[in-house]
Amino acid sequence: MDEVKLEGKELLRTLLNKTLRIRLTDGRTLVGQFLCVDRDANIIIGSATEYSNDQLQGFFHRFITYINTKMAMNGTTPTAAPSPGTPATGVSATQTGGRYRTGEDVDPLTDERTGLIREVGCQAIWSLSSCKPGYGVDQLRDRSLDNYWQSDGQLPHLVNIQFRRKMTIRDVCVYTDFKLDESYTPSKISIRCGTHFNDLQEIELVEFNEPSGWVQIFLKDIKDRPIRTFMIQLAVLSNHQNGRDTHLRQIRIHSPIDNLPVSAFPGYFTSEACKKFAYLR
Repeated sequence: MDEVKLEGKELLRTLLNKTLRIRLTDGRTLVGQFLCVDRDANIIIGSATEYSNDQLQGFFHRFITYINTKMAMNGTTPTAAPSPGTPATGVSATQTGGRYRTGEDVDPLTDERTGLIREVGCQAIWSLSSCKPGYGVDQLRDRSLDNYWQSDGQLPHLVNIQFRRKMTIRDVCVYTDFKLDESYTPSKISIRCGTHFNDLQEIELVEFNEPSGWVQIFLKDIKDRPIRTFMIQLAVLSNHQNGRDTHLRQIRIHSPIDNLPVSAFPGYFTSEACKKFAYLR
């Protein structure tokens, strides 16, 4: 019996409507249902994310090669021999689409010192759905991991962050410690964005399993760019061990820095004394 080899459109058609995770060379990850590759070789998935040719040079060939390699590993007839070298882009099936980082290497304070992002929570008006006296916004924003906000009411517990102007938000960083807080530790957090309280829409829903440390949650629009919003609401929907009240030790809001220092200078200014000489006005 002759083997049937799938190539080009036929191969891509077998991936139609399947959930894929696409890892790009710049570290970003696209997750969604595969829709098509248009005539300009832009990859379009169900999240409506589209990347142009200059960002995906050679992507189509690597995409086909990677799928063929996976098919060969699974005992399915490949359509082409793999190209030399490691593919710069990987694609794999996934069941979840959360966009967040956690672990010992996640430290927002270090990222802020690099000068690539800035903390903009100080420009916002903060409010809470409830708090125990002495465990409010001041403790949530004092940079001390020993202090915390403790809610005092029914779920969901809300943190409202309102800006005076529309802000570009790259990520929200939350610090929790299950070893200290136990049943007060959040197990499910929803992040919502909008203009005001009446038009908030859920951007990310993150579930935790006994987290200890920083969790960096990226906020992206449908084009995979940092979201622009007037308001962020962080809602604790449930706690570990069915706990009623919650503890959050720190929250930091980050915006990307678009203006780079003078290109002739080999590096970034990080101190306040030097930053004032970093730009031409």
